[in-house]
Amino acid sequence: MEEMEEELKCPVCGSFYREPIILPCSHSLCLACARNILVQTPDSESPQSRRASGLSDYDYLDLDKMSLYSEADSGYGSYGGFASAPTTPCQKSPNGVRVFPPTMPAPHQPHHHSSGALLPPLPARNQCLTCPQCHRSLLLDDRGLRGFAKNRVLEGVIERYQQSKAAALRCQLCEKSPKEATVMCEQCDVFYCEPCRLRCHPPRGPLAKHRLLPPAQGRVSRRLSPRKISTCTDHELENHSMYCVQCKMPVCYQCLEEGKHSSHEVKALGAMWKLHKSQLSQALNGLSDRAKEAKEFLVQLRNMVQQIQENSVEFEACLVAQCDALIDALNRRKVQLLARVNKEHEHKLKVVRDQISHCTVKLRQTTGLMEYCLEVIKENDPSGFLQISDALIRRVHLTEDQWGKGTLTPRMTTDFDLNLDSAPLLQSIHQLDFVQMKVPSLVPAPPILQMEECCTHNNSATLSWKQPPMSMVQAEGYILELDDGNGGQFREVFVGKETMCTVDGLHFNSTYNARVKAFNKAGVSQYSKTLVLQTSEGPYPRMSASLAARLQINTMPSPLEFLQNSEQETCVSPVDIKKLVAVAWFAFDPGSAHSDIIFSNDNLTVTCNSYDDRVVLGKTGFSKGVHYWELTIDRYDNHPDPAFGVARVEVLKDVMLGKDDKAWAMYVDNNRSWFMHNNSHTNRTEGGITKGATVGVLLDFTRRTLTFSINEEQQGPVAFENMEGLLFPAVSLNRNVQVTLHTGLPIPGFYSSRASIAS
Repeated sequence: MEEMEEELKCPVCGSFYREPIILPCSHSLCLACARNILVQTPDSESPQSRRASGLSDYDYLDLDKMSLYSEADSGYGSYGGFASAPTTPCQKSPNGVRVFPPTMPAPHQPHHHSSGALLPPLPARNQCLTCPQCHRSLLLDDRGLRGFAKNRVLEGVIERYQQSKAAALRCQLCEKSPKEATVMCEQCDVFYCEPCRLRCHPPRGPLAKHRLLPPAQGRVSRRLSPRKISTCTDHELENHSMYCVQCKMPVCYQCLEEGKHSSHEVKALGAMWKLHKSQLSQALNGLSDRAKEAKEFLVQLRNMVQQIQENSVEFEACLVAQCDALIDALNRRKVQLLARVNKEHEHKLKVVRDQISHCTVKLRQTTGLMEYCLEVIKENDPSGFLQISDALIRRVHLTEDQWGKGTLTPRMTTDFDLNLDSAPLLQSIHQLDFVQMKVPSLVPAPPILQMEECCTHNNSATLSWKQPPMSMVQAEGYILELDDGNGGQFREVFVGKETMCTVDGLHFNSTYNARVKAFNKAGVSQYSKTLVLQTSEGPYPRMSASLAARLQINTMPSPLEFLQNSEQETCVSPVDIKKLVAVAWFAFDPGSAHSDIIFSNDNLTVTCNSYDDRVVLGKTGFSKGVHYWELTIDRYDNHPDPAFGVARVEVLKDVMLGKDDKAWAMYVDNNRSWFMHNNSHTNRTEGGITKGATVGVLLDFTRRTLTFSINEEQQGPVAFENMEGLLFPAVSLNRNVQVTLHTGLPIPGFYSSRASIAS
């Protein structure tokens, strides 16, 4: 259980938690430490005053109502910029956490100007607490620190841990070195040594009726005493009996009667307690397997150390034997070669030992977390357990994921990939050097493009290649190059070991030239033959995405120097082509969506698990042609404002679509709609959406316009003009909305009469 000790220490004082409280961010603090790091902040900086002044578009929900800064806030602020808040130097806790000492409130006195004029009083201040672990700032309400729940589960775990460690019980009132306790008061629940008992617990007066027990018996009595029943922080006389799923906190019946959680899902406390215990146990099973693999991996690494040492000795012996067989000139070279071997030896040992050290630290942290979680599972307090179970489950899954990202793979081999070539003549002795056995002496042959497996679909192209059948030189990787679709310069779009690659985001109705070359440590091969690919152009109904390619043999330039891990754009600025309708089939893209978005129906249906608006993009981007798609409203609760439109790939994903300058959207409720770009709202139009409604988006690059419709009727005027560049279909929604995407549709009737489409 020693690894668990760090889980039981306060991040501020570095000691075991004393009277720990649970912050809304799921971290814990000693009550005294929380008082020490309270900061005074003006009322004008609080979230409530910001909303009152109209600076925020949305209400703060759940625990986010207490947040003063963004999640990216990197630390504490001293608020030294306010005239009434003198700056104070920060202290450091034993754990390295910066802590600001409490500032003494200034007396309320009139403030006089140097001229003698009476100035208005300084602004009122609120109390602000910043979590020392995640640096999230929290604004306290009128209850102050009493508004935070006590972490009774953590107190119980610390008590059991200290009892398992303590050889003898010590007095709890000695100021310096605690003496061994002689009695324990059952009513005061305190251990006393004899001097402290005579001084603080005299056998007279009201204390004479208290029952004093021997320390050992007192420990048993304390352990067997029933836990205090958890009471509501808002209603201290009410016990927790239910659990709010949205707020993730226990509540009492009086909270429910007052309507604080009227629209939330509420479940029985006991049922949720059992459910979360089961989830934590299941998460621990996976983490336990990872820990077992880590232990086996450490054994493997330690064996590698011995094997490297043995191989090093064997290699040195072979090298010495070869060098001793040569003439005196070879002996002078021998010293240099041995130095090379020793350097390789030390390098391998250093790499393996560094990995052992890293893995040992991570395993110790994992074991400590497991032991802590097992102790938490032993708790019989449903309310206390549910207060920390979500955070523990997330930590367990995160730790398990960290073990699965190549951590258990050796970074170094045990073999010495060197070979001494002793064949050269005596006069070439001074040029003798090591030869890497695994380094090819020749560059690979040019790859062969497999035309039967190359194809295009919509604005994507898939290419496949292979090494020549009779090639004797191994390729270590390949470089795929495409031009800009207009006969321009080639650019690298893929570097890797795979022999197949799909390139997305190309222009519709464009012709691309593709070529590939191989490389190894000896160099880069010549290019393959050039393959010409034609992307989809329509018109609807849907065309087959078959290959339109022809093979051409071109005179290739000299291969450029290979730059591994280079990133090049695959899409360039559009060029003028004939006006056309490009029919595209696509789905939503999980890779670029916000993490709160929930996908289903082969990524055609999306919703969200957050009350805040989150953005999801389509998988296909457009820069030419006329494109139309629709979204049906599968679910619409509590009149939210979903937004539909187009956006660039770098659009903000955690705000409503159209809040920044990277998106053009229409947001709509049950009665009306607005157009929005760069947080500018225009063209309010009557007519909203309900469950079952259809929203259409029409992007016309020939006219450079964006138009919207609801239930196949145009909604308002043309929404936006001068549309250009690479744009992706986009939607923003919250948990009250679910939509399904429909693509590959013809141009609707309300627009066909105005659209000019040339074949």
